[in-house]
Amino acid sequence: MLKESLVHFTKYNLWANQIVIGFMNEAGEEACRKKQVSSFPTIFDTMMHIWDAQRVWMDRLNGIPLKTWPSEHFKGDFQESCGGFLRNSKEFIALTESYPESDLKQELNYKSFAGKDFSNSIGHIILHCMNHSTYHRGQIVTMLRNVGFTKLASTDYISFCRQE
Repeated sequence: MLKESLVHFTKYNLWANQIVIGFMNEAGEEACRKKQVSSFPTIFDTMMHIWDAQRVWMDRLNGIPLKTWPSEHFKGDFQESCGGFLRNSKEFIALTESYPESDLKQELNYKSFAGKDFSNSIGHIILHCMNHSTYHRGQIVTMLRNVGFTKLASTDYISFCRQE
């Protein structure tokens, strides 16, 4: 049951990310790079943060230690970043599907970027990452409204469930 729920939530994450990328593409790159007051200075930066977090957690789950945020090395353009973000969301589904149910309760030891040791269950890490993405997608929607883009649709989890 835990695995089924986590896989479902990773699929919701992809669905919602696809909608948000569609909004961003419609609003245009200029609007997405306009400075605003938020956790991150632009819509684009907020999207990159979500991608960074997904990538960092995926790499930790795969036993790959990181010293920097992946976006620090990204050299692509706006469209490449949108595509990479969505590919990463698909990879998260595949990773979650690959876990046997019993592994989702196993503890994963990892280090923060500051070198501090932590331990959390694999299931909690996956749920955290998807919830983190939801939080920042909400910021993107608000930021889109702030730049005048109002052709928005729901990215709520229940909307995803209704479409299935």
